[in-house]
Amino acid sequence: MTETLDLKITRTAHSRLAETDFNQLQFGHTFTDHMLVADYADGEWKNFQILPYGELSLLPSISALHYGQAFFEGLKAYKQQDGSVSVFRPDKNAARFNKSAQRLSMPEMPEDLFIQSVAALVDVERDWIPTADNHSLYIRPVMFATDPYLGVVASKTYKFVVLTCPVGPYFTKPLRVKFETQYTRAAEGGFGYAKAAGNYAGAMLPTRKAIEEGFDQMIWTDAKEHLYAEEMGAANVMFMIDGKLITPSTRDTILDGVTRDTVLALAHDMGIPVEERRVAISELVEGAKSGKLTDAFGAGTAATIAPIGTINYQGEDYKLSDPATREFSNKLFQTLNDIRYGRVSDTHGWNYKV
Repeated sequence: MTETLDLKITRTAHSRLAETDFNQLQFGHTFTDHMLVADYADGEWKNFQILPYGELSLLPSISALHYGQAFFEGLKAYKQQDGSVSVFRPDKNAARFNKSAQRLSMPEMPEDLFIQSVAALVDVERDWIPTADNHSLYIRPVMFATDPYLGVVASKTYKFVVLTCPVGPYFTKPLRVKFETQYTRAAEGGFGYAKAAGNYAGAMLPTRKAIEEGFDQMIWTDAKEHLYAEEMGAANVMFMIDGKLITPSTRDTILDGVTRDTVLALAHDMGIPVEERRVAISELVEGAKSGKLTDAFGAGTAATIAPIGTINYQGEDYKLSDPATREFSNKLFQTLNDIRYGRVSDTHGWNYKV
């Protein structure tokens, strides 16, 4: 049964749109005029409102600050070729939102309400959507626990907030990455597949160290042996080896990325063989040495298609082909953009019109 969103909208008295330089957008730093907020209490979602973007009144005792019941999603809205607006695959994000909620013992949100919430905020902020290529409106839904007492137990109350940011490219150059073999992002039986805030907190220190060593990102490896590639810090990771698109199969430790799923579908459309399986570091190093590894990139909502230029393993760099010459990922990136901006027919039904 479809639920209809009961929503109150209070518009800002002063828009910051005219003051915003869309030619200087640092990812995630510029927020639009409004936000959506809702509450969960007494077993139901209620009080859906769109308000001027601003501070929330919260007690320092809320359980999210102490016990980490918090997770988020990330998706994008695009200005279409015909001037209309669409959100890309919000149904997939709605499903993953609830998967994260289940794992963290938090309440699910009916997918209809999630999608309607996102679409309603995008509709209010449609003038904030950039028109330049490779630009979009980034959408960040987040849920966190709000019970105001200290106790290691799942909260009974929660807040849902949706923020929007006009953004340009997340990465602007080919990436130099390293296989991380000391620190672990996630372990079997854990919640690496959820977009839990704690997953990202645990990655901060190793990420900082990798950047200090001259790397842009890490490729996390399995927690048990550190012999298999899992995902990058900001995206799933994909490799073209001997004409096959190969990516680590999803499991407890790997996020089931929406862009990942989209790339696999487009690869099938292009007639490219696809393998979802465990990917050994030794296979990738050998492929880099022999030339069989012809393409490697991150795939994520923020990152989109982010080419990897150099892979480092145990202190040795393996330089890959010039990203500008890579047939598959360049065609993939163009095809994906053409669909999202409405330049070609959306045969998969991925664009949700607002």
